[in-house]
Amino acid sequence: MANAAGLVAGYALDSLLGDPRHWHPVAGFGRAAGALERRIYRPERSAGAGFTALAVGAPVLLGVAAGLATRRHPVARAALVAAGTWTVLGGRTLRHESRVMARALQAGDLPAARGRLNHLCGRDPSALDEPELARATVESVAENTSDAVVAPLVWGAVAGLPGLLGYRAANTLDAMVGHRSPRYARFGTPAARLDDLLNLVPARLTGLLTVAVAPTAHGDRAAAWRVWRRDRNDHPSPNAGQCEAAMAGALGVRLGGRNVYSGREETRPFLGDGPRPEARHLKRVARLSGTVGLVALGLAAAYPVTVGRLVGATGRAALRALCGARPGSGR
Repeated sequence: MANAAGLVAGYALDSLLGDPRHWHPVAGFGRAAGALERRIYRPERSAGAGFTALAVGAPVLLGVAAGLATRRHPVARAALVAAGTWTVLGGRTLRHESRVMARALQAGDLPAARGRLNHLCGRDPSALDEPELARATVESVAENTSDAVVAPLVWGAVAGLPGLLGYRAANTLDAMVGHRSPRYARFGTPAARLDDLLNLVPARLTGLLTVAVAPTAHGDRAAAWRVWRRDRNDHPSPNAGQCEAAMAGALGVRLGGRNVYSGREETRPFLGDGPRPEARHLKRVARLSGTVGLVALGLAAAYPVTVGRLVGATGRAALRALCGARPGSGR
């Protein structure tokens, strides 16, 4: 109950307040991880694996210690889970950025829209027009609905505070070193693979929830289901395509194409049918993202007091049976 209450309270804090404006813990973690990287960096996967283990392991151990310390204090545990959930979620900020981009594009202010894109993704916006800026926004909101909302809730439900902190640490490392570049081609691979693994279930859940709630943003559930099934595995990422294909189908637009990142160019397969996104689609994508988050919160809050309790009881019973079956255990 403490974990469930903490997840709900943390989600409410994010919805009301958004990201902390000063002394954001994730930014502090990023600075600490950057300092660690400078100390142990070598262009080898083994160095990257050690970096990832240390940078993710430390927050997980902190979460475990906090959980043990509050084992008999449910109110304190709920407060810690609420603070952790608020820290790692980014739903309000994501929806806000989508609406800000919509207003800039509707006003025809391309310089403002280009200047705002780096709040959502790392693409070079200098040559992007309205459809491409809108496409970048839709794709970023779709993917980050999983990364910044659904996945933290899933791991918070399954593993409490250690799950929240560990997931956000892994996701932050992926953003820092997981991209393809000469420096991180080998060093960043372990962080990227860990992030892919942790997002396998949340990304697919995000896609399915997007299909389910498509009508709340005047979308076609049948089209979203068809596009999700057809196109989700065409994306080079094992997870992003799950979210983007469902969003493309729900909005009735086509995503994918040429992206430029600091001089590096990628051409991605098309996802969905219909026209390229426009400014008018961005408020709808914000609404879909928010609705998916609310449904995911309901599932996450229910898990610790339903399936999670059953799993815990089964595990304890199996452990007692194992201990009782050891030779000499009855003496």
